[in-house]
Amino acid sequence: MSTEVLDPTDRLFAERACERLIVEFVHQLDLGNPGEVAGLFTDTGVWEWTEGDRRVQGRDALRSYFAGRPADRLSRRICTNILVTVTSEATATATTYFTTYRVDGHTDGYAPPRAPTQVGHYEDTFVKVDGQWLLSSRSLFLAFAGPTERLEPTDKP
Repeated sequence: MSTEVLDPTDRLFAERACERLIVEFVHQLDLGNPGEVAGLFTDTGVWEWTEGDRRVQGRDALRSYFAGRPADRLSRRICTNILVTVTSEATATATTYFTTYRVDGHTDGYAPPRAPTQVGHYEDTFVKVDGQWLLSSRSLFLAFAGPTERLEPTDKP
């Protein structure tokens, strides 16, 4: 089906559903239960970094991968420039810029300001399965990156 045939309201609903997935993904990583991001993907969904060989496929593998994050990690991701393109009644793509602030060794309170750990963009594909939009794949592209810093007890405010 050509995207020109889509009703404008249906297109808006699809765009919003995909935007919601993008935001829910980072919300779960930063403030929720990281392993739950697996539920935002299809059963055969893929998460990959374009550099290196980091590729995780399938909901169970995604759940294990994201749930394995350090328990003492404090992170916040800022997503901007979200551009969703509906390609059919049941498919879409998106590009989203992100900035990640992250430290390990966090126990409570706030951490002193740090430079971002990562700046880059995500490229996503979405499919509509049984009336629900899900991520089919997410690829991460880094423009700037550094190691995750570990807080020392003297780093507390």
